Amino acid sequence: MTVTSEEISAVLARYLAAHPDRGTDVARLIAALDSGRDLTSRKTFPLHITCSAAVAADGRVLVIHHRTLDRWLLPGGHVEPEDHSLYGAALRELEEETGVAWRRAVSPPAYDVVPVDVDVHEIPANLAKGEPEHLHADFRFAFRVEDSEISLQSEEVTAFDWRAPADLPTPRLAGGAFRSGGWWPV
Repeated sequence: MTVTSEEISAVLARYLAAHPDRGTDVARLIAALDSGRDLTSRKTFPLHITCSAAVAADGRVLVIHHRTLDRWLLPGGHVEPEDHSLYGAALRELEEETGVAWRRAVSPPAYDVVPVDVDVHEIPANLAKGEPEHLHADFRFAFRVEDSEISLQSEEVTAFDWRAPADLPTPRLAGGAFRSGGWWPV
């Protein structure tokens, strides 16, 4: 069973209820949902869904260096057909890319159903995969881990780092979601 458009819409509605000022930020996602296309397929253009894990430990946030994009990002990636939820997809990606077992990641109350952030951003064309420039609507879920050893998926990830929230490559998270009580304080 894959993630349905109904689930995407329900998670987005909960997110917007918690953050009513962010409707403009997700307008392109809302338009894509209205199109009726399968947004969980990585072959749906110009926009499809991804899920990421905003993982905190000891006052720091885990980031990985993505091989193809050559960027520091939160662990995450595309929704797969076997994923049952967006939250589950974020946990699966966390484990795949970093080796942090999903059983060791704990979400703050309510953040297993409401993402800490939904970010729509551009992804450059990838000629090797036959992908045009497109958009990712990334659902970011908050987690805390303790004493987790990192074991990178070398096909996609070249390095990891634990960074202060202010150093995140994700402006809204760096700007205060971690520090201002927007979710579990680090």
